[in-house]
Amino acid sequence: MKFASRLMTLLLVLLPLAACAASTSEPVEGRDYDLIADPGPFAPLAGRIEVVEMFGYTCPHCAHFEPMLEAWAAKLPRDVRFTAVPAAFGGYWDAYARAYYAAEQTGVLARSHADVFKALHEQHSLPMQNVSPQELATFHAVYGVEPQAYIDALRGEQVEARVKAAREFAMRTRVPGTPALIVNGKYLVKGNNFQELLRNADALIARERAAARP
Repeated sequence: MKFASRLMTLLLVLLPLAACAASTSEPVEGRDYDLIADPGPFAPLAGRIEVVEMFGYTCPHCAHFEPMLEAWAAKLPRDVRFTAVPAAFGGYWDAYARAYYAAEQTGVLARSHADVFKALHEQHSLPMQNVSPQELATFHAVYGVEPQAYIDALRGEQVEARVKAAREFAMRTRVPGTPALIVNGKYLVKGNNFQELLRNADALIARERAAARP
């Protein structure tokens, strides 16, 4: 009986250590990430590690992920560049991708970004489909943007070029849906839940940092 008791005590001590070791192990291809067949970052790395989130305002999973992602991104080291890229999959995806870049161009994105998710998924004050430029301009006017200035940005060449770049990145990386995390244009991060997705992203960031060391 004493031996069995001691064995049980030993197992109780070792199991948490084993779990800890598993959580800090190297990420595994196919389980924790997929390699991108045609790799390349969204923007020049300039000595930094890039993390792209491909998202859609109309995606309910992205809306649920946003608060957790925002808190995680705020704590990233200075050598990591986080970039949100709206998914331009066509139709209403493109409309809200343009809305994102128009908000960025007019200088209100930092204040409006989370609120667009709330307007779509909680308040239902913006339509999921067939949103009009005027509806988007009225929404963003709350943040001090003159409606015509917002509409001009929404329809402008700069926003169209940004949406085109987002669409090409999504096609090249073959993201299966949203939200998706991509590290350095090389790794499509996988995970069974949001926490696991961020843990695997952290591990891949660490891998890229180690690989860059002389």
